Amino acid sequence: MAFGRFDNDDGNHEMAEINIIPLVDVMLVLLIIFMVTAPLSIGGIKIELPHSKAKGGSVDENRVVLSINRKGDYFLDKLQIPRLELEKRMKAIYEHRERRELYIRADTGVQYGRVVDAMSAAKMAGVGKISMLTQPPTGPARKQ
Repeated sequence: MAFGRFDNDDGNHEMAEINIIPLVDVMLVLLIIFMVTAPLSIGGIKIELPHSKAKGGSVDENRVVLSINRKGDYFLDKLQIPRLELEKRMKAIYEHRERRELYIRADTGVQYGRVVDAMSAAKMAGVGKISMLTQPPTGPARKQ
């Protein structure tokens, strides 16, 4: 849309136009920033995930992540939960959800019993699918 006259009588008339190019540039930069930071939003609790050669699927945006740190503390989406309240909190979360999936991020040094306790609480809360989050192996792949 232009304002002004198109006939070029003396060449000193200004044309006011909407320039969309800077807006598009800003939107592309924001898109790239969100694409880079979205996978990092799962983090927050310092956990050293175990390595796995198996290729995993994508993590859903509307997910529930249970993190277990090296000390055995439980965190539901970055909020620390005492062990005795874990099942009750999970029941409250999954009560009105259609997709009853849980992603577990457990540190490599956590005791196996703490992971089993978390899985048991999830099953008692009605979770139908439990996935363990890992990270891909580092360095060259080994043949076994």
